[in-house]
Amino acid sequence: MVDNATYILTATCLSRLGTVDVITHFLYQQGCYIKDMHSFDDTACQQFFLRAAFCHDKGDAIDVEAFKSQLNERAKPFNMVWQLHEPDHIPKVLIMVSKYDHCLNDLLYRYRTGHLNIEIPAIISNHPDLKGLAEWHQIPYYHFPITAETKPQQEAKVWEVIQQTQAELVVLARYMQVLSSAMCDKLNGWAINIHHSLLPGFKGAKPYHQAFAKGVKLVGATAHYVSNALDEGPIITQGVETVDHTHYPAELAEKGKDIECLTLARAVKYHCENRVFLHHNKTVVFPD
Repeated sequence: MVDNATYILTATCLSRLGTVDVITHFLYQQGCYIKDMHSFDDTACQQFFLRAAFCHDKGDAIDVEAFKSQLNERAKPFNMVWQLHEPDHIPKVLIMVSKYDHCLNDLLYRYRTGHLNIEIPAIISNHPDLKGLAEWHQIPYYHFPITAETKPQQEAKVWEVIQQTQAELVVLARYMQVLSSAMCDKLNGWAINIHHSLLPGFKGAKPYHQAFAKGVKLVGATAHYVSNALDEGPIITQGVETVDHTHYPAELAEKGKDIECLTLARAVKYHCENRVFLHHNKTVVFPD
């Protein structure tokens, strides 16, 4: 086999005999070598999911249009919904942030070093504080202040930038504003939020002080898709670490920040590598 660019094929359909064969036999006939494959059959609702990473066995370029046309005919009897993701495509990820910079800093570092294979066309904030960080990375920074009265106008500006940059994913890297129902609907399935996993137990101000007062023994973070149910969208990934009585609120918060960074970066990576399937109000996530 000649090493070649990797294509990703994702597919889902109702569970039935031959679902794996539809993909694997077709790729064999196309002269393609499967480098990695994951599948999952949800027996509770009879839904099948598959992700295959492959390249051409001889290193030849794949005729994408012919490939799609032929696979469409093969998959039609199964009512299979599928997507082919080409290797030269780099997802455009727009980041929204307020004043906390730890998640933004982490994403920018992973972007700069190539650990996240993404493009960041813009950073949007409701505060001016992190403009210098964006400028150092040569990324356009949009400061759109917001109040309860100006929320519709502010979100209209945000949506305009999202459209202008052709962003394919929006990441709320500690953007401390609640998106409107209309904005959540627009971003359904392609906006990721991060928050501490003390929710719903310790809501509101100073959650780590509340947690300290209760003597918690675990802190963590949850990355999920944005939805109209505040902080309750489909979960992509979570992180957790143990703590004990020696961790005061400031130390709990610092540990929480570290976990938020790792958890958010993992969620962005999984989404951009087409490892996540939305499945009702939850997700199917294939590991790397």
